[in-house]
Amino acid sequence: MRLVILDNYDLASEWAAKYICNRIIQFKPGQDRYFTLGLPTGLPRNHPESYHSYMWNNFFKHIDIDPNNAHILDGNAVDLQAECDAFEKKIKEAGGIDLFVGGIGPDGHIAFNEPGSSLVSRTRLKTLAMDTILANAKYFDGDLSKVPTMALTVGVGTVMDAREVMILITGAHKAFALYKAIEEGVNHMWTVSAFQQHPRTIFVCDEDATLELRVKTVKYFKGLMHVHNKLVDPLFSMKDGN
Repeated sequence: MRLVILDNYDLASEWAAKYICNRIIQFKPGQDRYFTLGLPTGLPRNHPESYHSYMWNNFFKHIDIDPNNAHILDGNAVDLQAECDAFEKKIKEAGGIDLFVGGIGPDGHIAFNEPGSSLVSRTRLKTLAMDTILANAKYFDGDLSKVPTMALTVGVGTVMDAREVMILITGAHKAFALYKAIEEGVNHMWTVSAFQQHPRTIFVCDEDATLELRVKTVKYFKGLMHVHNKLVDPLFSMKDGN
């Protein structure tokens, strides 16, 4: 397990972006060789605050990607269980997830695997915890009645099957969750803790997120930054043929 600690949110975001870029380029993707990037999901496709809308507006429409290669769970599907099963099948047919990128909630949930979720769960319909509903209210003008109470999500087991997992954790309000993730044992009440048992997990955080960690822990991982920075420097380029 790696813990990469940057000074602030912007630097943590930049480091993560460079890492993802290098991983894709090193993979040398081609017409018949796909790099599969896994991401959590959520609301109905046509909702302006849905994950589908967010990803298209902030990522997919800015890059060279075939829309047919972007697979996002459809919360409007007639048969939600069939939608979840089909999603798992698509992941398998693609050869699995090479790199899963996700964040966590203050209660340590990964994707929408709320506290108490099975650590071997697969893609499914999940009831959202009140803390998650309250956190998402800001996207709905603070009106709790507009916030969805259920969502489709990849399971903890689905993410654990990825060859590599990157988890972004920033802000003091996520500090206790980071503490639970790396300094205490695996616990289904803090689903992010499951990734202690993943062979290739990388947590990327800012200083504020480390406030609940032991000083010794922070010093240890900061002492490895010269190693971690070699993962993003140099920054590779497809044009250079690297």
